[in-house]
Amino acid sequence: MYKRISLIAIACVLLLAGGIPSYAQESSVLSRIKERGTVNMGHRESSVPFSYIGDDGKPQGYSIDLCMKFIDAIKAEVGMPELKINFVPVTSQTRIALMANGTIDLECGSTTNNLTRQKQVDYLPVTFITGTKLASKKDSGITEIEDLEGKTVALSLGTTNEKAIKRVAEENGINIKTVMVKDHPQGWLSVETGRADAYASDHVLLYGLISKAKNPDDYHVTGRFLSYDPYGIMVPRDDSTYRRLGTVTLADLMRSGEAKQIYDKWFNPGPTNINMPMSDTLETAFEIQALPH
Repeated sequence: MYKRISLIAIACVLLLAGGIPSYAQESSVLSRIKERGTVNMGHRESSVPFSYIGDDGKPQGYSIDLCMKFIDAIKAEVGMPELKINFVPVTSQTRIALMANGTIDLECGSTTNNLTRQKQVDYLPVTFITGTKLASKKDSGITEIEDLEGKTVALSLGTTNEKAIKRVAEENGINIKTVMVKDHPQGWLSVETGRADAYASDHVLLYGLISKAKNPDDYHVTGRFLSYDPYGIMVPRDDSTYRRLGTVTLADLMRSGEAKQIYDKWFNPGPTNINMPMSDTLETAFEIQALPH
């Protein structure tokens, strides 16, 4: 009897000491990543400067850099320094479904964290704060949403911007025609070709689109914010261990100042000359989320 109790006690001590990897029992996401030897990163292809395809054909951007830091932490946690990365392109219509069904393990783009989406997915700490505005040609006469009366606005399907424009238009009795598009390049093309008078999206993405336009000086971003959109790296629901690993990674980056350095790399002025210094609101968000150990 005493021998059996001693063996049980030894087994418990080994378990608590890390003799058996704790993540295997605690995190289904980390377990599946280790089992297949690959982490599946969802990414946008044209969300400048968060996640877009560079000249080398690979994903790059602010969100990509932050996600790579998270993947470094995943490699250390599962003990696989050579863990492979499978880049999976996503759109505003597919990203949540691919996360919810387990196809991707994290999503690195320009995704707003809101309470409705949290029914299906989860998020790491806020990494950017933006909102819906309008981009149009400078000679369009458009400065606010009210100026879209009788005009056409392009909207990306499945975005918070689509909901914001339709809500504000209905509340204020503004008669707006809409052109639904699948992604940012298609929305921007509709403005360049005159199919739409304006494109509504997060203001930072509009600045990014203008910075890569053929004639950037012909366009501007205008209007009040029509929505509040805090961005976060999207992760699967119901895995607090996995989410905590990402939260610790970002908190450390925010505390050390490295997150600010990564921000400046892409925004201040950044490779596309977007020239958006970090706002006081985002600086405060970083300070609050830099939780102590």
